[in-house]
Amino acid sequence: MTRSVYVTGIDRGDGRQVVELGMMELLTRQVDRVGVFRPLVHDGPDRLFELLRARYRLSQDPATVYGMDYHEASALQAERGADELVSTLVDRFHLAARDYDVVLVLGTDYADTQFPDELSLNARLANEFGASVIPVVGGRDQNAESVLAETRNAFRAYDGLGCDVLAMIANRVVREERDEIARRIDGRLPVPVYVLPDEPALSAPTVAQIAHALDAKVLLGDDSGLARDALDFVFGGAMLPSFLPALTPGCLVVTPGDRADLVVGSLAAHSAGTPPIAGVLLTLGERPADEILTLAARLAPGTPVMSVPGNSFPTAAQLFSLEGKLNAATPRKAETALGLFERYVDTAGLNKRVSAPSTGRLTPMMFEHKLLEQARSDKRRVVLPEGTETRVLHAAEVLLRRGVCDITLLGPVDQIRKKAADLGIDLGGAQLIDPATSELRDAFAEQYALLRAHKGVTVELAYDVVSDVNYFGTLMVQQGLADGMVSGSVHSTAATIRPAFEIIKTKPGSSIVSSVFFMCLADKVLVYGDCAVNPDPDAEQLADIAVQSAGTAAQFGVEPRIAMLSYSTGTSGSGADVDKVREATGLARSRRPDLLIEGPIQYDAAVEPSVAATKLPGSEVAGQASVLIFPDLNTGNNTYKAVQRSAGAIAVGPVLQGLRKPVNDLSRGALVQDIVNTVAITAIQAQNPAQQAAESPAGSAAASPSEKATAQ
Repeated sequence: MTRSVYVTGIDRGDGRQVVELGMMELLTRQVDRVGVFRPLVHDGPDRLFELLRARYRLSQDPATVYGMDYHEASALQAERGADELVSTLVDRFHLAARDYDVVLVLGTDYADTQFPDELSLNARLANEFGASVIPVVGGRDQNAESVLAETRNAFRAYDGLGCDVLAMIANRVVREERDEIARRIDGRLPVPVYVLPDEPALSAPTVAQIAHALDAKVLLGDDSGLARDALDFVFGGAMLPSFLPALTPGCLVVTPGDRADLVVGSLAAHSAGTPPIAGVLLTLGERPADEILTLAARLAPGTPVMSVPGNSFPTAAQLFSLEGKLNAATPRKAETALGLFERYVDTAGLNKRVSAPSTGRLTPMMFEHKLLEQARSDKRRVVLPEGTETRVLHAAEVLLRRGVCDITLLGPVDQIRKKAADLGIDLGGAQLIDPATSELRDAFAEQYALLRAHKGVTVELAYDVVSDVNYFGTLMVQQGLADGMVSGSVHSTAATIRPAFEIIKTKPGSSIVSSVFFMCLADKVLVYGDCAVNPDPDAEQLADIAVQSAGTAAQFGVEPRIAMLSYSTGTSGSGADVDKVREATGLARSRRPDLLIEGPIQYDAAVEPSVAATKLPGSEVAGQASVLIFPDLNTGNNTYKAVQRSAGAIAVGPVLQGLRKPVNDLSRGALVQDIVNTVAITAIQAQNPAQQAAESPAGSAAASPSEKATAQ
């Protein structure tokens, strides 16, 4: 039977979409077939379902998502009674649920409905669906006593109506009272109670939403600017010296269109980052002169400047009535919502209470979810040397909002802040360091000169070298000021990993540094090594790559079954290339007799059970290999790219292994999500105590970049 979770409430305005989004995230970590059902729907687009469908790549037919609209439901209940209404909705639910392992049910919203007892209707539907219930109580502008009373009463109401209550959630409580409310309610109910504070960024409308609601004409601005949250409204009427101190971070400046001084002054303040604003809204239908708009565009590229015909008072009334909504067009709000949910909800505990049926499959989305969850469980600091790169800044914002890890960005601090302001990105939790002016530069120069003294490097020369962002970031990792580093979105692979070879070096027991890609196929994740670093490893090195790759696979939840690939399977072939793989297989088995290793073996025999049954019957690896070790870089790099492009696989990597501390490289074509995944992987690698072992000043031997080939 399909397992279902029913998220409901007791009144409108509870911000329940945060919980619904959070539960979808939690469910998709467990199974790959998650459906959505909304018993009753209003006319017009369902913004939350559109967000869920886009974010979680749902293939569900929208026609199966909805039971019926409120008007139809009201008429049916009036004509034929509540039993007939419930019976019809139950039939439609089961019709939708039959194709899914789990269904997330979105309860009624208590807005403009004609049902006298909507709570009882939600409770009855949940019972008839066989769904467990998560009631949400809204706590905005309420004191602690009121929130506590409403939460207890809501539990009694649903429990008294026979519902299986999974947990209670008090949402949008006053931030300053959140901890006190959580303390006072802890243990007072027989189910967990999670308390989420109010988050202004979630209720703040985006500039695009404001433009749509006011039918404003956009004079300047790009998509990034229009996606900014308007956290406050500042109305301009005073002279510029008095006006500028009133600006607040993320505010929308509202001023008559003939006040060119306020327009230019606001944008100049934004450009300087003191403070970054959301945009400018001009009233009275006045448009500044072209030369003013040209100056505005140069001062703050991408920052929206909009115009409305009305004066400031009716415009203000409209603005204060707007509230931000989660939808597919506001992905940053979704990240904020998930970060809030994951910070204040015990997702591991709630996950056990849901106990959705496991399919045993590991889909790409499930793998990505597990990465973020595992990184978040023991937060580390990752340094990103490319602090002025747009994709890196977007990824940093996602990582910070989701609480995945702490972030350090390198580069000219003013440039980073200006770029972030222009993109509307909140980097409030990030550490910003300019290597050229940092007080660490002298100490790093001395350390680097000591490490490279055998190459004739002096402190003076080292002083110039360590101003390079990749060298500076690597030294931060070496000195324990960061736990890992990710670079390469605008730097070559050699430029990214050369400092690691020189400074961090290989960990004990590793003769080389190698790499793997996580290949996320439709229903499983395979580990490919080495596809990026070593051009033609010998048998000893190939064995080392196999052992390293097995450890990396296990660290990320992939059970290692290792296939040592060749053009021959078993004893069917001979030749130098096959002999190398055969020798490497023997060496790897002798080093790690606990691992399941097969080789030499062809790719089809490694992954296809029917071929394995013919070529290597009885093998514990053949037909079910999860770690595939290629004999050389030419084979590995071409194979991973062929699978990526032809099979539509998601390739996460390369992930470097064998270093004392984690440093990872990005493809220069990396997308924001690729960067997020790689940073999460780096943070997880840093959680491994073996990665953090103290190294001697001399370190271990490692091949220099000139002795290696790198490919992406």
